[in-house]
Amino acid sequence: MGRDEHRNPSGKKSLGQTPKSQIADGKNIEFSEELADADDKEAEARAAAARERARKIQKYNGM
Repeated sequence: MGRDEHRNPSGKKSLGQTPKSQIADGKNIEFSEELADADDKEAEARAAAARERARKIQKYNGM
């Protein structure tokens, strides 16, 4: 056995990939103001603040 054969064993399976149908864009589309509790509203406010920070960083970096 040479060096390469020790590094890449043939019996080892590679990691599976997530199907494209299960990949989410990170946005919650089914948000309802009527059903939202205090935690939901706090999370929404934090997400808005994070988006604003990211926008400012992009603007500062000239992207």
